[in-house]
Amino acid sequence: MQSGIVALIATGGTIAGTAERSDDHVGYRAAQLGAEALVAAVPPLAGRAIEVETLVQLDSCHMDHATWLRLRERVAAQLARPEVAGVVVTHGTDTLEETAYFLHRTLAAPKPVVLTAAMRAATALSADGPQNLLDAVTLAAADGACGVLVAFGGQVFAGSELRKVHGWRLQAFSAGDAGVLGTLADGTLARWREWPAQELHPAAAALPAAERWPQVEIVTSHAGASGVVIDALMAAGVRGIVVAGTGNGSVHEAIDQAARRAERAGVVVRRASRCQLGGVVGQRPGALPSAGALTAPQARIELMLDLIAAAAGRD
Repeated sequence: MQSGIVALIATGGTIAGTAERSDDHVGYRAAQLGAEALVAAVPPLAGRAIEVETLVQLDSCHMDHATWLRLRERVAAQLARPEVAGVVVTHGTDTLEETAYFLHRTLAAPKPVVLTAAMRAATALSADGPQNLLDAVTLAAADGACGVLVAFGGQVFAGSELRKVHGWRLQAFSAGDAGVLGTLADGTLARWREWPAQELHPAAAALPAAERWPQVEIVTSHAGASGVVIDALMAAGVRGIVVAGTGNGSVHEAIDQAARRAERAGVVVRRASRCQLGGVVGQRPGALPSAGALTAPQARIELMLDLIAAAAGRD
């Protein structure tokens, strides 16, 4: 374990949620507790060198681009301090995979940046947040750890591979076919794969203010689909569309035709899968451009960054 400070940045979520009854796992209010209260609820953290700050108190289903930029700025500032060994970010589970992917693609992380969360509120009889937070701090102080990571349910994920696969079970996350990076048990890290390689997107060099980000939306293909949503988005001036296709990225003919109209109008289209596991394998002749292994939310972030980089190249 490295010596040094672990900087904790709280953003809200279920891990900071409270309910009137300890057996209420769905009727709680998210983002009620600040960073100090989260640490105080974990006795083994007493005496550890931890600095805390509450950036926002947000239910992560309401996460926005401006908060992403603020979080990225604060994490970068902490990483730049020589005395900081790593950073922990507490977050809601709903958009944890999106924030993790955004940070992976836009933040240089030579030290560990560990996101964690909880499926049960802090007031629950069997709250999972305290153990997840303890594991996250342990991982943030681990020798040699680096990159954007997620500590959740005793497992370590690469931020670029995370996806939420269940709405209420404690084991709510997966890394898909890649598998977890390691496990955390009784304060001990067992690592199965190398730490994630840094994969900064070119747009990371100069991200504009959130209000200048290109609008990119996700449209889901399904039985009986029409092109109405894509046509409406095109009329509204979106710059990019991710089509979440069925199975291995297959797309209803009406969605496909509307997507072609959008492309001819200058909208950039990518094709992902609505399945959380597997992604899109291969590229069928004539098919819409593939997002590969990325989930639809990840593909949306990647397309936004592509459009930001393209716009910067034109300036």
